[in-house]
Amino acid sequence: QVRGLCGTFNGDQRDEFTTPEGDVEQGVAAFANAFRAAGACPALGPAIPDPCEGIPGSRERAEASCAVLMGPAFQ
Repeated sequence: QVRGLCGTFNGDQRDEFTTPEGDVEQGVAAFANAFRAAGACPALGPAIPDPCEGIPGSRERAEASCAVLMGPAFQ
């Protein structure tokens, strides 16, 4: 059984955003904030910031990493 930020992976998309308390959140920000360690980082607002903005080359590195995960080694 899988739970957490990776979802439930049970084929039912209605419960993918299940929080540690067992609630199902409707939005991404509320779901992510449920896993936030108090004081460790700021809470997400309603709009999720693009993690590739502001750091040169990060989008290219992310796309290369995703290509490995989506490639034959993980099929």
